[in-house]
Amino acid sequence: MMDWITNFLLKLVMLAPPILMALTVHEASHAFVAWLRGDPTAKQRKRMSLNPLNHLDPAGTLVFFVTAWFGAGFGWAKPVPIDARRLRDPRWDMVWISAAGPVSNILFALIIAGVLYLLVQAGVFSGYASWKWYFGQMMMVGVTVNIILAFFNLIPLPPLDGSGILTGLLPPKAAWRYQQLNRYGFVILLGLIFLPRWLPGMPDLIGYLVLFPAQSVLNLLLPY
Repeated sequence: MMDWITNFLLKLVMLAPPILMALTVHEASHAFVAWLRGDPTAKQRKRMSLNPLNHLDPAGTLVFFVTAWFGAGFGWAKPVPIDARRLRDPRWDMVWISAAGPVSNILFALIIAGVLYLLVQAGVFSGYASWKWYFGQMMMVGVTVNIILAFFNLIPLPPLDGSGILTGLLPPKAAWRYQQLNRYGFVILLGLIFLPRWLPGMPDLIGYLVLFPAQSVLNLLLPY
């Protein structure tokens, strides 16, 4: 029993900082690009902050921890408030704002992977189960979480960023029809995440859309 508790706490310690940092960078990037494009609403509500508490959604964070525990890592934070009336070009600015989250996670993953590579080459993480080894594992989790979060958010379903990108790219009439999915997007998303794990034989679309491409990128970033 004590071994299980110890392993649980160690895994929680390795998961929590990377997950919180990935979600924070993601949401702060939305707010930053919105501010650049003329809407200070998110900045005024402290959503450009790097304080995780300003961004966390309880349900999304819980789902993130549960799925990350089993090797996936799907979740979300509180939506960044955007006042489209204050944007310079609402249609295209919303595309850039939506894309900012996934792009920021990819850039963050590249930075962590670069630092990790230099530290590995320097032999910093030698010695299994030392604090340095655990820190190295945490950095690897950070790369993994950011890449998965980026691909996950590109799924074109509300409330994910992919829906904001697709809405801006569609013709106005098609975009209006597509936005009718907003009321069902959250339920559909939860079904796509959990039903394949409960119903044998159901296609795992999240795996095809997120995990397979993410694993290909991770094989390049973490070849050790």
